[in-house]
Amino acid sequence: MTTQAPETKVVDKKKIACDGGGPASGHPRVWLTIPDDVGYVECGYCDTKYVHKDFADQQ
Repeated sequence: MTTQAPETKVVDKKKIACDGGGPASGHPRVWLTIPDDVGYVECGYCDTKYVHKDFADQQ
């Protein structure tokens, strides 16, 4: 059995809301802030990786 890789989303804002994608497969909404020095943040619930557009070519 293989596990699907977490989703990566390129975004244009530093503060992101993540709810896991919907009521059936989702999780409580959390607010995440992308650090300026790293350029990405991962959701602690669903492991979705949010990459700021300025760092997209570095990921």
